[in-house]
Amino acid sequence: MDRTGPLTAAGRRAHVERLTRETRIIVDVDLDGTGESDISTGVGFLDHMLDQLARHGLLDLTVRAEGDLHIDMHHTTEDTGIAIGQAVKQALGNRMGIVRYGHAYLPMDEALTRVAIDLSNRPFLVWQAQFTQSKIGDMDTELFREWFQGFAVAAGATLHVTNLYGANNHHIAESCFKGLARALRQAVAIDPRTADMVPSTKGTLNGSL
Repeated sequence: MDRTGPLTAAGRRAHVERLTRETRIIVDVDLDGTGESDISTGVGFLDHMLDQLARHGLLDLTVRAEGDLHIDMHHTTEDTGIAIGQAVKQALGNRMGIVRYGHAYLPMDEALTRVAIDLSNRPFLVWQAQFTQSKIGDMDTELFREWFQGFAVAAGATLHVTNLYGANNHHIAESCFKGLARALRQAVAIDPRTADMVPSTKGTLNGSL
């Protein structure tokens, strides 16, 4: 059984640097923050979405990204998702005391998206969102799935994102990120009744089946 000590609000922070030939990503996260964000990825719409993730997830989040944007936005978007996921995983530690599960129905005007997350350390993404435009601003809409895939795998999260309906592509995308924020906010919360327990009958959330 993994019992290296309960998570505490004072210690659930992480710093991650992801350096490749394609990108340089630096992330700081505090799972018990107030929703403060300082985001600069070079991709304007992605910055907007990450601001929403922080604000509605009550995460303090700093992201600095430099990528090969002269090629396209793919590597920067994907690697940002990976780095934020790695930071969340690091901040969670052994996941002792967390609620583990979270879900949200997120309405944004005509759009409604359902997000469910399990911080199981068994990564998996179900992505059911379609867009009628190839771009929002300068960002390719196909890259949203890449960001969520990178985040889910790196964070060790089973993540289901389903846009139930919507017409405006901006609203659909934003409801996905806000839905993740609200679901993650629930899942990372400490349950005082089980603060000294890992929320699994296995006694560990180390990724084993």
